[in-house]
Amino acid sequence: MNGMANRTQLAVSGQHMTTNVEQIAEKVKALPEKELDEFLSWLADYEVQHADAWDKEIARDSQPGGRLQPVLERVREDIAKGRTKPLDEVLDNS
Repeated sequence: MNGMANRTQLAVSGQHMTTNVEQIAEKVKALPEKELDEFLSWLADYEVQHADAWDKEIARDSQPGGRLQPVLERVREDIAKGRTKPLDEVLDNS
């Protein structure tokens, strides 16, 4: 049995979390204010460090032969054939 099969999915705020993540969330909510501040500061630093890795992955995948190559080719084709609208036009119609 794989790890995902034995985890219960729980609905929280319209999203699904594994039991493990839900337990962590409950512990975070129970932290005293000072410890919560420390944890949130750590989490913000952690997120910044990992955002750089994600940016590098996107840049790598955007290179010729990368995983995003088929998507980029489709986008360029749509632009060349006039199948796109300016962003401000799309946002004005929302």
